Amino acid sequence: MAFKPQSDDEEAMSEINVTPLVDVMLVLVIILLVTAPLLTQSVHVTLPKTAETTADVKEQPLQLGIDAHGGMTLNKLAFADLPALESALKAELARNPEAALHLYADQAVAYGKVAEIMAIVQHAGIAKLAFVTVEQ
Repeated sequence: MAFKPQSDDEEAMSEINVTPLVDVMLVLVIILLVTAPLLTQSVHVTLPKTAETTADVKEQPLQLGIDAHGGMTLNKLAFADLPALESALKAELARNPEAALHLYADQAVAYGKVAEIMAIVQHAGIAKLAFVTVEQ
């Protein structure tokens, strides 16, 4: 803020003090930021009701199971080692490039084993992976 000493000329001060203007603008911005989310959530919409439909699935996803002892099955076919599982996954992906995989892992399986199998699935090229659980 600039002050000029009073002189004999009594000229009008031509500078505007913008500090109060900035303060008011900051308060308005804060009010806008606080109230904007409330406006979008307060809109009540009655959605239309339709008949229940099922998903349009052309092919069933692959089912990869891991039992409590670390045994692996792919679509109920047992696999003893990870390279055989990976080659089977690559063959399934070559047959269906949009293949999805559902992973059924026993809760007693060590996390390291599940992570190792997830890496094999990713290395085989399957991008759609879902974990299957049960509702409590």
